[in-house]
Amino acid sequence: MTALRAAAAAGAVVLAMVLQVSLFPHLAWQGVVPNLVLLVVVAVALTRDPQLALVTGFLAGALLDLAPPADHVAGRWALALTVVAYVACRVRPETRASALTVVSTVAACSFVGTSLYALTGLVLGDGVGSAGELLQVVALSLVWDVVLTPFVLPPLLALFTRLEPARMG
Repeated sequence: MTALRAAAAAGAVVLAMVLQVSLFPHLAWQGVVPNLVLLVVVAVALTRDPQLALVTGFLAGALLDLAPPADHVAGRWALALTVVAYVACRVRPETRASALTVVSTVAACSFVGTSLYALTGLVLGDGVGSAGELLQVVALSLVWDVVLTPFVLPPLLALFTRLEPARMG
């Protein structure tokens, strides 16, 4: 069953990655696209054991760092999504999460992950804009992620819960 869980997480990450880099750039809002990969990492962290969530966050971030049209220093998304997985694992409830809890967790993780990605770009001199532009990108990303949460998280939570029903009940 462990291989099935890992395969489901990997499949969800790959599907999210393909959609994020191929379809969603056409739906960009002021250059910001929804971060489906972040939503998958949050879903894994809310339903799986912390080790799988952290590994998923790191590998999904590394995949984002290397997927075309990546134009930044590799490792920034890997760090950000690993921290996102950690944060989501720390705040997840022991019983079934309410809709408000899930949306709040996504909002917090989106803010933390996007901010960390932006700040590492600022520290590394990775061609990022001013602080005002970074705040705008973080805010738009947070809005995108929260808007997509009701469409993306319920099916993922149901899938991952079905694979391990004792965790989320």
